[in-house]
Amino acid sequence: MKAVRFHEYGGIDVLRVEEVERPVPGPGQVLVEVRAAGIQPGEVMIRRGARHGRWPATFPSGQGSDLAGVVVAAGPEVRGFAVGARVLGFTHGRASHAEYVVADDVHLVHRPEGLSWDVAGSLYVAGTTAYATVFAVDPGPGDTVVVSGAAGGVGSLAVQLARRRGATVIGLAGERNHAWLKDHGVVPVAYGEGVAERIRQAAGGRVDAFIDTYGDGYVRLAVRLGVRPERIDTICDWDAAAEVGALTYGEGAAASAVVLGELARLAARGELEVPIAGTYPLERVREAYRELERRHTHGKIVLRP
Repeated sequence: MKAVRFHEYGGIDVLRVEEVERPVPGPGQVLVEVRAAGIQPGEVMIRRGARHGRWPATFPSGQGSDLAGVVVAAGPEVRGFAVGARVLGFTHGRASHAEYVVADDVHLVHRPEGLSWDVAGSLYVAGTTAYATVFAVDPGPGDTVVVSGAAGGVGSLAVQLARRRGATVIGLAGERNHAWLKDHGVVPVAYGEGVAERIRQAAGGRVDAFIDTYGDGYVRLAVRLGVRPERIDTICDWDAAAEVGALTYGEGAAASAVVLGELARLAARGELEVPIAGTYPLERVREAYRELERRHTHGKIVLRP
């Protein structure tokens, strides 16, 4: 089968699509023919070696967590998934950017009717991360919460989940994404110089919670806006969080098939939109990451093996 591999830390040019042995499922595992697999900013940091201390790579390394596809083989003791089942889920083996991937049955859910392959294959990391960030800051009716990177893969879901809790949501994003934010009940605010004052005006002077999906100083901005540290959550600026006492709830805090299933049902019913910024065949994986690393995509980028 074909799979994405890299043999050393580096830039986009270290990514290769190689022929490798098709994996065999063990006890409690199934083999999935992958129809769609999302790509993540965290994978960029791992590939560059910037997360070696926390998540070291063993070479040659595969990559990819998100997946959606069809079960084509099952190992012994598998529960709930027969050959032919259409599923979405995740793997912790850095292996879903491939034509086939082995996944534990407890990391999968059945794909609801009406959920596209692209959305199903890009929902796990962004969806569970967004779910965790909203859980962490606990917005409710009467609260005003700010989300940085509000049109990105995680941010676009976090703003919707926070709105579902009844909060007033301010989304920081480029102007080309303001119409989408307004359509989803979010107050759009442009990032850049003067953003603090624009947030204060939009919030009517008070900000109760802050979700940072972008980094670049937003944790400290939240403190300057008067947000209590226990209601600030960041998924990327861990140093600033440690400095001010903010939270760092991300994907790992909600990494379960239960949460994924809930998000998939919301998306299938049209109650949660998962924007797809672009799709690429596996052979164009470098182009996919080139687009991702510009950091201005609206929603998710998906590989289609």
